[in-house]
Amino acid sequence: MAKKNIILCGFMGCGKSTIGSLLSKKMGMSFVDLDKYIEKQENKTVTQIFEDSGEEYFREKEREASKVLGAKRGLIIAAGGGTLTFPENVAAFRDNGRIVLLNVSPETVAERLKNDNSRPLLAKPDKLQAIRELFDARLPLYESAADIIVDADQSPMQVCMQIMSAVH
Repeated sequence: MAKKNIILCGFMGCGKSTIGSLLSKKMGMSFVDLDKYIEKQENKTVTQIFEDSGEEYFREKEREASKVLGAKRGLIIAAGGGTLTFPENVAAFRDNGRIVLLNVSPETVAERLKNDNSRPLLAKPDKLQAIRELFDARLPLYESAADIIVDADQSPMQVCMQIMSAVH
């Protein structure tokens, strides 16, 4: 029987893609970045989807992708920053998986994303303030979705080791 999925959730810049890629090598599971999966389906970047069709359209595509990937087994899935703020996406992933919150501080996010201009929700004059507002709104939703919470202010390898010991 294939392993349950491991769904990585957390704020943008918390390390979902980095940790997911590392975990997939260590655990011998396939890695899927949900945003990249949607980009491939739509043949556009997330930023282009937001610009061309709006956030609501993107969220619909995200819901569809969550159902498809959530029904599979043996995957490590990096959910988008907003994915698990929607109960239907949490439900889609919960049946076949364990949801792991990569918890970081808003300051860590700001530092990691200081040169990243590709995130539509952070395209504001005061990036740290935008991060804090979104972070404060999303953190309780992430925490209620998570089966496991890991401190992701550590090195990627330390985070991987914590996740591996928590899921076994």
